[in-house]
Amino acid sequence: MNLYKIPFNKPCLAGNEIRYMLQAMEAGPISGDGPFTKDCHTLLEQSLGVFKALLTTSCTHALEMAALLLEVQPGDEVIVPSFTFVSTINAFVLRGARPVFADIRTDTLNLDETAIEALITRHTRAIVPVHYAGVGCEMDSIVDIAGRHRVAIVEDNAHGLFGKYRGQYLGTFGTFATQSFHETKNFTCGEGGALLINDPEYVERAEIIREKGTNRSRFFRGHVDKYTWVDLGSSYLPSDILAAFLYAQLEAREQIQHKRHKIWQYYYDNLKDWAIEHDVRLPHVPEYCEQTYHMFYLLMPGLEQRQSLIAHLRACGILSVFHYLPLHLSHMGRQFGGKAGDCPVTENMSDRLLRLPFYNDLTVDDQTYIVEAICQFRGKI
Repeated sequence: MNLYKIPFNKPCLAGNEIRYMLQAMEAGPISGDGPFTKDCHTLLEQSLGVFKALLTTSCTHALEMAALLLEVQPGDEVIVPSFTFVSTINAFVLRGARPVFADIRTDTLNLDETAIEALITRHTRAIVPVHYAGVGCEMDSIVDIAGRHRVAIVEDNAHGLFGKYRGQYLGTFGTFATQSFHETKNFTCGEGGALLINDPEYVERAEIIREKGTNRSRFFRGHVDKYTWVDLGSSYLPSDILAAFLYAQLEAREQIQHKRHKIWQYYYDNLKDWAIEHDVRLPHVPEYCEQTYHMFYLLMPGLEQRQSLIAHLRACGILSVFHYLPLHLSHMGRQFGGKAGDCPVTENMSDRLLRLPFYNDLTVDDQTYIVEAICQFRGKI
């Protein structure tokens, strides 16, 4: 039972989820790489123009696959923004890599591309830009830097499916990109992810890694007469029941994005005057970025005001939340040498950021109530 009148997130149906799940169960088998999984692969490949898409059980597992495909070894370094979820770097640390934490921009909260070059060493194996809130990183600069230093790019595109940077889809700039279909994302199947592969050289090995290190995919295509263990790998395939649910969501992507655009715009239009009056910042989206309307956040003047507004909204029956804590200041981050002051923008923004309720079926009445509750907070800033 939900304790809040308005939760932070609520999974929403697009229309055909239950019907497709029943179809998958009736047709069988319902294990990985069934008909709906293949439909999802085709939709993503054709929509985005990527060479290969492979559904995974999570975005975390897609990142782990990328680390395996790049043959990340102990002693390698991976550049990552400190302002991200732990999975972004943990996938590489599991292979023995050392995280190199970079600061973020003050406007989009994305990886600061001007900080990257100074962090590159002869041990750098990859750069992992995170398209925060579905707003593209400065990929022109990042691609240029990576190309000159012969370093791979792995885009963490958990927030950014179908977003664009200068007219090009996010997830199509790096060697790999990873997607999330967690219940908090625009398109969901509860738990799920995808690895997008932009270099055909890696496709066959990706299939092997995803199939427990076996050449099972080649066997089912008739390329070998039996399959066996040929490489490292794990079980990264989601059930076709989950793929059926996801396909219904992806199929309704324009409808879903239209809803989310309206929700984002309502918050922006109805909070911009209040924000200016109270020194609160709203999200910034450069004109050359087509965002995904993944979230709406407020940047409060400081930590005390942020925490007070969260408590005020909770008292009104509204669940709002903060977001990432700086990875370089975490217990693990400090073990890799992180210390206060290393990423000052990250430290500042992490203390100030507050995320408002955002889900596909959030109503105008609910948003009106949220905005009114926020405006009642005016005397407390």
